[in-house]
Amino acid sequence: MEKRLSLRKDTDFKRVYKKSDAFFNRDFTILIKNNGLDHPRFGFSISKKIGKANQRNLLKRRLRDIVRKNYNNLNGVDIIIIPKKHVTDFDYKSLKKTLGHVLNKAFKKNKIFYVK
Repeated sequence: MEKRLSLRKDTDFKRVYKKSDAFFNRDFTILIKNNGLDHPRFGFSISKKIGKANQRNLLKRRLRDIVRKNYNNLNGVDIIIIPKKHVTDFDYKSLKKTLGHVLNKAFKKNKIFYVK
């Protein structure tokens, strides 16, 4: 994923956590805030409660790949994706489906995140 598409600074994360809209399903919570840019930025907040480092890294790599392939229809938002504990058991296809569901729920006016 390109660097410009990542939330990297702690101040950016704090701004999204402080004033954002939250959407969730049983597998993910996502926080969304407008950023005033012409591209989206994504951040992943994966707690140590989720598993060992290798499980968290695998989950983060899969989520980054899903976002990288499907972000084209988003503009001007910061999104933090927070997975729930049981998500480490999901395969790639299940992750894509459930993440697509919660993002479409967040942007229900127009389905922006197509599950391919």
